[in-house]
Amino acid sequence: MKDLKKYFIITEEPEIIYQALTNPMTLKLWTGEEAIMSTEPESEFSLWNGSIEGKNIAFEEGKKIVQQWYFDGQDEPSIVTIILHPHKHGTSAELRHTNIPDEVFEEMEEGWTHNYFRSLMEFYE
Repeated sequence: MKDLKKYFIITEEPEIIYQALTNPMTLKLWTGEEAIMSTEPESEFSLWNGSIEGKNIAFEEGKKIVQQWYFDGQDEPSIVTIILHPHKHGTSAELRHTNIPDEVFEEMEEGWTHNYFRSLMEFYE
């Protein structure tokens, strides 16, 4: 198991980015795919036509999202934490993803950088 930590600068305020990550209609706008999402703890979510699935754990509106991402056959939960910080150019998004299975680590790192956050950054440019 591996952990990942990255930062991304997005040219929009943290409250807007929080909505983009938690509102299913806004998620659909920047991903181009249907999304199942709720800010209710313990609710299930699904993004990119089920490519990403998991359970929502906790939220701090405009500031923080904590989720469990599902991987087949995994004993330890894989936890994603996104913390949104105000930045002079909009938002600094701090990503922490723990317990990523070794065999999918490179794919996950690539996905976070080139699919998830790049799509979000391009949407707000």
